[in-house]
Parts: sequence; C-alpha cells; structure tokens
Amino acid sequence: MNAPAYEIPPLPIEAPPLYTRRGGEGGIPNNQWVWRFQNGYGASVVQGYGTYGHEAGLYELGVIKFNGDGDRDWRLTYKTPVTDDVIGWLSVEQVAEKLAEIAGLPAEGESR
Repeated sequence: MNAPAYEIPPLPIEAPPLYTRRGGEGGIPNNQWVWRFQNGYGASVVQGYGTYGHEAGLYELGVIKFNGDGDRDWRLTYKTPVTDDVIGWLSVEQVAEKLAEIAGLPAEGESR
C-alpha cells in the first residue's frame, strides 16, 4: 500500500493522519491534520491564525464523527466523553493523548 500524499508534513505522532491540508485565507496560513479511527470517530487538528494556542505554536483539536466512507464526510461532534467543545492550547504530546482517547471510544450503538 502506498503512503498517503500529504499537503503538509504529518505531526510526529505514531498514528498517521488520514490526510493533511494547508489552508487559510488572505495569505494567513492554517494547517489541518485529520485522523479516522475504526470506531467511526476521528479528530481534526488545526494550527494557525484564529486557533486556540496559535500564538504559542500549539494545536486545537475537535472530535469528529464520520457519516460515510468519504475522507471528508465528517462533522464536528460535541457529544463525547472526550470533550463537549474544541480543545485548544495542546502540545503534540497532548494531541497524541487525545487521539488515543478518541480511538478508544465505543462505536455508535456499542457499549464498553
């Protein structure tokens, strides 16, 4: 299997992202890393102007729920034990910890 092509380098975390993208408007860069897990959840991690922690080079994470098979067929969810909002001011290590929490969530309709 070929490695995915990334628009920006992946974060130095064991779990590789599904995709990355460079975004932003008006010359203001924003970067995004997206993960997808077997349980149907994932994470969108962003860094750049307007994100919580960007001034310190930190990351903002949102828990996402995939609604289909498409890589971009997801929405932010605020109904998990991980968080009921986005989480800002995260280091790479803290992002990795949150990714492990999200990967450990039960799939919809499953109990643990």
